[in-house]
Amino acid sequence: MLPDQKLDALVSRHAGLERDLASALPPETYVKLAREFAELGPVVEAVKSYRAAQHELADLAGLIDDPATEADMRAIAESERPALEARRAALEQELRLALLPKDAMDDRNVILEIRAGTGGDEAALFAGDLFRMYERYAAKQRWTVEIVTASEGSMGGFKEVVAEIRGRGAFARLKYESGVHRVQRVPDTEASGRIHTSTATVAVLPEAQDVDVPINETDLRIDTLRSGGAGGQHVNKTESAVRVTHIPSGIVVMMQEDRSQHRNRAKALAVLRTRLYDLERQKLDAARAAERRGQVGTGDRSERIRTYNFPQGRVSDHRINLTLYKLPQILEGEALGEIIDALVAEHQAAQLAAEDAA
Repeated sequence: MLPDQKLDALVSRHAGLERDLASALPPETYVKLAREFAELGPVVEAVKSYRAAQHELADLAGLIDDPATEADMRAIAESERPALEARRAALEQELRLALLPKDAMDDRNVILEIRAGTGGDEAALFAGDLFRMYERYAAKQRWTVEIVTASEGSMGGFKEVVAEIRGRGAFARLKYESGVHRVQRVPDTEASGRIHTSTATVAVLPEAQDVDVPINETDLRIDTLRSGGAGGQHVNKTESAVRVTHIPSGIVVMMQEDRSQHRNRAKALAVLRTRLYDLERQKLDAARAAERRGQVGTGDRSERIRTYNFPQGRVSDHRINLTLYKLPQILEGEALGEIIDALVAEHQAAQLAAEDAA
C-alpha cells in the first residue's frame, strides 16, 4: 500500500501551485512553478485514479460483507471483485512508477561524443552511422542537433564527432546509450566477403551549466592557432582555432569549427565544463557502485553494450538481453525508441526492487 500522507502532500502541492499560478508572478517564478505544476499533473491524476479504485473496491467489499445484501447481488459483487482488484493493482504500479525519484539531469540538453574504436576506416564509417541514427532519432523527438566539432574518416564517417542535442528530456532518453557499440558486417572493400567486427564508443553527457562547474581562469591555458581543414581563403590566414587545456585535470578541448575565435572559445569552454561535470558524476557513480551494481545504464564506457549485426539484420542490447530484427529501422532512428523504452523499463524495475528491499 502507498502511504496516504505522501499522496495527500502531492495533491495539496498541486492545488497550491494552481492557486499561485493564478496570481501575478515575476516571469522567472511563473516559468519555474508552471513546469513543476505540469510535472505533477500526471502524478496527481494517477493518485485520483488509484484512490477511486480503492474506494470502489471498499464499497464492493462492504456490499459483500453486509448480511442484508441479497444472494444474487452478493454473487454479482463477488464476480466483479477480481477485475477491480487487478485494476487497482495496475493503478498502484503505475503510481509507484510515477513516484520514483527522477534524475535531476533528465531535462538537460546533451553533449553527444562518438569516437571510432577498433577497426580503422570501418570503425569511422560505423561512428558515422551511429551519429546519423541519433540525429534522425532526435529529429523525431523534435530536438535540435548541432555539430560542435568533428574529425572525418579518410573513407567517410567520423574518427570523432561531438554534437549538442537540445530538447526537453534529451538526457533522460539518451543517457542509456553510453558505452561501446559493436558492428559486424562485410565492408565494401572486403573482396572475400569476410565479416569484420568494429567498434565505436558513445558518451552521452548532460550539458553542464555555469552553476554546476565553476572554472577558475587561472586553471586554464588557452592557445590560439590557425585552423586546419580543406583549404580556402580563410584557412591558415587567421588564428581562429582555440585549444583550451584544463591544467588540474589535463583535459584538452580543441575547437575550430567556427571562423570566430570568440565563438570557438565559448564552445570549447562549454564542452570543457560538461566533461569536468561528467568526471564529478563518474566519481559519484564509483562511490555508489555497490548500490547500483544491478541497475541498467551505469555509464560504464568500457562495457560492450550493443551489437549491430548486418548479415542477420539484428541489433542486440547485451545489458537486458534484448534482440530486435529491425536493424535498418533502428539505424533510421525509427525503432531506436523501442530499445530505449526497454532500457527505461528495466531501470525502473530495478529502482522499484531497490525500494522494496529497503
